[in-house]
Amino acid sequence: MENGLLVDMPAAPLRQGVAGKHAGGAVDRLLMVDGAAYLPTPAAVDSEWQASPAAHPREPPSSSRMASFVVEGGRRLEGRVRPAGNKNAALPCLAATVLADEPVTLENVPRIRDVETFLEIVSSLGATVEWTGPNEVTVDSRSVAIDTINRELAEGIRASLLLAGPLLARFGNVQLPPPGGDVIGRRRMDTHFLAFEALGASVELNGGFTISAKQLHGTDFFLDEPSVTGTENAIMAAVLASGRTRWRNAAAEPHVQDLCNLLNAMGARISGIGTHMLEIEGVPRLGGARFRIGSDHIETGSFIGLAAVTGSELVIEDAPMGHLDSTLLGFDRLGVQCTIQGGDLVVHGDRPHKIRQDAFGHVPKIDDGPWPAFPADLTSIALVTATQCEGTVLVHEKMFESRMYFTDKLVGLGASIILCDPHRAVVVGPSELRGGEVESPDIRAGMALLIAALGARGTSRIKNIRQIERGYERIDERLAQLGARIERVD
Repeated sequence: MENGLLVDMPAAPLRQGVAGKHAGGAVDRLLMVDGAAYLPTPAAVDSEWQASPAAHPREPPSSSRMASFVVEGGRRLEGRVRPAGNKNAALPCLAATVLADEPVTLENVPRIRDVETFLEIVSSLGATVEWTGPNEVTVDSRSVAIDTINRELAEGIRASLLLAGPLLARFGNVQLPPPGGDVIGRRRMDTHFLAFEALGASVELNGGFTISAKQLHGTDFFLDEPSVTGTENAIMAAVLASGRTRWRNAAAEPHVQDLCNLLNAMGARISGIGTHMLEIEGVPRLGGARFRIGSDHIETGSFIGLAAVTGSELVIEDAPMGHLDSTLLGFDRLGVQCTIQGGDLVVHGDRPHKIRQDAFGHVPKIDDGPWPAFPADLTSIALVTATQCEGTVLVHEKMFESRMYFTDKLVGLGASIILCDPHRAVVVGPSELRGGEVESPDIRAGMALLIAALGARGTSRIKNIRQIERGYERIDERLAQLGARIERVD
């Protein structure tokens, strides 16, 4: 088939498109602003919150970025821990509530900073937001009448971009400032824009993004990469488009699956959930629903690493077993043994960890990739775990070019790591870690440093814990319940 050829599928017309047909066209236009190359700079993520104290039970970012965890390491932990709801599912599901003409209630929502910030954005659009339980929130978006997102709020969280699809589908127009979030390398947004264009929208860069369409029409389109947020935006824009849409090369992560299942509960017609090809039959409206967010497989992987580094046997309750295949495979390669007992995962971190060599004695590799490969968000956790395992392993972070730079902080704590380039690090273990003072650069690296501090000899101070608390709910309290000596100091 020629790029750009229009074809008809049985029963419904679909517009065929591939990313390649935009070469030299839309992509070039999207990367240029007033004739100059568009190179977005990291947004300031320390903007002050202006919500009422009741909406944010813990300190706002301004105080949190000055707060620290003081950790006395070298102690074995024990007990049971339950992973929170999937942060990366909660955010797109909250965005999807903007599409509904009835209230939507989400259960098992993690009470973390990113969720609170996102709810503040949704509220600023005119929605009514109410926490109806410790981890249950109801959003009524019937009164939403604004298609423009506040710049200061958007700078606090990258997920603000997830509102582009719902607002475009609802109003036919949306204006967004550049999103903020973790600075872990280039995080391209072209997949979002190309998907919107395939549905019939126009995209203009003007210091932010203005996306508009008189009407969205179904399409058959190959996404240029299986971007998670790009796929989620494409799905939310297509559910109210006229006709049928097929997204090929779509992301299939557990959080994408949760979003699709919520939308179907609201009245959407999405098939192929969990695969890399999604088919969507557009519907005229979406209603209310009650939906439970799944347990976080990334937090589960973090607790596996925690058990291994501290030499502890921990029981992870209600672990998302169906989403742990690649995670368990990766940790098994490091010699970390786990067993399944009913709905619980038992991590035998108190046993010796010996890295499994590849055939003929070759150095093994842990590398990430699109689902169902080893999750990118766990490469930092796998790396710190490897420092306490016997042998040598190559950790290859393929998806974000700056995520490995935190390794110098681990080296400062005593780890034996060779940073080969922005994507690859060789870890030789085990190393005796010693306490020190480090700063959290992003959510996952921050958690990895906290795990290292808990396994280190002596006392450590973890600064900029705002980053950790963006993704891990009450982590200090939950670790203390396992026997960790950790104190939050403002």
